[in-house]
Amino acid sequence: MFEAHFQSFEDRGERAASAPRIAALRAELAKRGLDGFIVPRADRFQIGNVPPSDQRLAWLTGLSSSAGIAIVLADRAVVFVDDHNRVRLREDIDSAVFSVEHVAENPPTLWIENNVPEAAKLGYSPWLHTVEGAERLARACAAARAMLVPVEDNPVDAVWTDRPQPPLGAVVPHDLRYAGETTADKLKRLHAALDKFSVDALVVSDPQAVSWLFNIRGSDVPHTPVVLAFAIVHKTGRPALYVDLRKLGNDVRARLEEIAEVRANAAFERDLAELGKAHRAVRLDPATCAEAIARLVVENGGEIVRGSDPIVPMKAVKNATEIAGARAAQLRDGAAVTKFLAWFDREAHRGLTEIDAVEALESFRRDSGLLKDVSFPTVAGAGPDGAIVHYRVTRKSNRRIAPGELFLIDSGGQYEDGTTDITRTIAVGPPSPDMRQKFTLVLKGHIALARAVFPDGTSGAQLDTLARQYLWQAGVDFDHGTGHGVGSYLSVHEGPARIAKFGGAALKRGMILSNEPGYYRPGAYGIRIENMILVTEASLVIGAEKPLNAFETLTVAPIDSRLVEPALLTADELAWLNAYHARVRDVLAASLDAATRAWLITATAPLGLR
Repeated sequence: MFEAHFQSFEDRGERAASAPRIAALRAELAKRGLDGFIVPRADRFQIGNVPPSDQRLAWLTGLSSSAGIAIVLADRAVVFVDDHNRVRLREDIDSAVFSVEHVAENPPTLWIENNVPEAAKLGYSPWLHTVEGAERLARACAAARAMLVPVEDNPVDAVWTDRPQPPLGAVVPHDLRYAGETTADKLKRLHAALDKFSVDALVVSDPQAVSWLFNIRGSDVPHTPVVLAFAIVHKTGRPALYVDLRKLGNDVRARLEEIAEVRANAAFERDLAELGKAHRAVRLDPATCAEAIARLVVENGGEIVRGSDPIVPMKAVKNATEIAGARAAQLRDGAAVTKFLAWFDREAHRGLTEIDAVEALESFRRDSGLLKDVSFPTVAGAGPDGAIVHYRVTRKSNRRIAPGELFLIDSGGQYEDGTTDITRTIAVGPPSPDMRQKFTLVLKGHIALARAVFPDGTSGAQLDTLARQYLWQAGVDFDHGTGHGVGSYLSVHEGPARIAKFGGAALKRGMILSNEPGYYRPGAYGIRIENMILVTEASLVIGAEKPLNAFETLTVAPIDSRLVEPALLTADELAWLNAYHARVRDVLAASLDAATRAWLITATAPLGLR
């Protein structure tokens, strides 16, 4: 009945091929006089979403998850993952080839100190590690009395004989009616920021920042409409944009050349070296910029000035046009999600599978005619699969959704006017008292964050406790951040702000984040309630001595009231939920068919205190 166009359910793991590929890599390393090599899940741009041509870790290990790193020595190989990915490892990797370590409990640097032999030469690609990351590796090798050896050409590429070609998706303009600010005006703001620094140029290494600055979008990586490109913004003069010229149509190139020098990718390394030879001071972000970029400047006589990319906070604070676009995208997306929820309630008893649900939800989004892509592969976990935070259903793992289970579905859409991200947890049949209790505790935390009023300059770390407090009181917690920044037709995960235990960036008016506390019982079920929220000026507080901010909830789709235990809610919390559902009814009614509208009226009926 439905079909997914933007996501696949094939099991892409190549576990059986790991042993011969590792053998080939070891032979290549021996030829080069290397005793080991580090293989991260990264490309030259250091962004989380990597095109198939750069998925070296997945090709070598079979690891199909979105994070990880491997170290291959002559006599052993190890893969480092986080808790979220450990669950899938039995299916993904060959345990006869790789051992597994937890990236936090025994990080790669500590493992290197304890396992790399003295005087060993451990190779790495400076293009695939950040400046700070390479420094950490160097310190670990020094502690092991080993040598960290940079390589110009990656040995994995030498043995990857069927490597896909790099992406060549067309670069398209991001229209001013969505961007809200011209590139010229953005450059003026950026130059004003650079005037405060003692630098001659800024390297822009994050494709999200490049795409935002030049008002362009692309299709180089799945689900994130960025252009894989670098830029150098000089303190005076025109900036330079480095991109595969085959991606540029004549009109787009002409528009870009009005404001920038448009150059081929190969010119980037040459121009970095020229900055070095001219003894220029070049600013870059050591936490996100590839070490190779810094090397090209320093080894040619230039100076690296470390500092965060000033574009990042500019991009995170949305302008009035972007905020209006986000609200419009949320209404459109909320209608699609609501149609899905109504359909699911009608069809769940027929033995739907997780893939059925994913395909249906994507189809409802596509029906708007404005969906460009999903913003990430949909997480659709029934029963125990819902307890896997980053679960991705495949044909092999697909399971039927059974009565008595919870079904967690986390999804989003990419629209030209905004990026969305929403999670709903659905009761399939009567929920147990334990499910209702845990769901209500999660809801209480969600509401506490949604209703927060806080001084301007407050960080996400200072607010994170609000979402966890009721779970903590019950002796439980969740092992992920409470919220992440969201881009404007860009990445669904955007810095610098986040709501998490270590979220140190200040939340500023105009930032859009997620509000997504959860609870996960391994082997049983998962719960998450996620809405997107906008940082706004708080309503007038009598006697306030400093500026105050608050959140506006942007997402509009019903929360499953069947999972709510009203007796656990305060009057204010119940009022928030009822008011939220009343707003959902009001804003969505006109865009729904009669059957869905009738379902929505029932689903959002006011709850009362018992």
